Amino acid sequence: MNLESKKSVVNKSQKEFFEFLTNLQNFEKLMPENIDKFEVDGDSFLFSLKGMPEIRLVIKEKKEFDKVVLSAASSKLNFSLTTLIQPISENTCDLQLLFEGDFNPMMAMMVKSPLQKFIDTLAENAEKL
Repeated sequence: MNLESKKSVVNKSQKEFFEFLTNLQNFEKLMPENIDKFEVDGDSFLFSLKGMPEIRLVIKEKKEFDKVVLSAASSKLNFSLTTLIQPISENTCDLQLLFEGDFNPMMAMMVKSPLQKFIDTLAENAEKL
């Protein structure tokens, strides 16, 4: 299952936003309002939204200054969340989130809408920085 957010304009330079994302503590600022738990541990963070199970994401890949890939730490959930960052000007950049998950058809049907809403919220909150 592949999902993508719309492109969002972030009021930070490409380098500044890349550095913002690679400091995992900053992901808390991008999370939806209904966040229930958020903990950073080294190169990973754990979060949960109200009514949802906890998910741990680990930095899988960093490509200065245009790409950050997070993946699920659990082998039960096989997915990644890629952030693409493209410069627009000296002080702004484009952000797009790409979600790639390997789910059975029943699970994909259940999580598609909430996941799309989640990545859209992350992108919208990045615009507000």
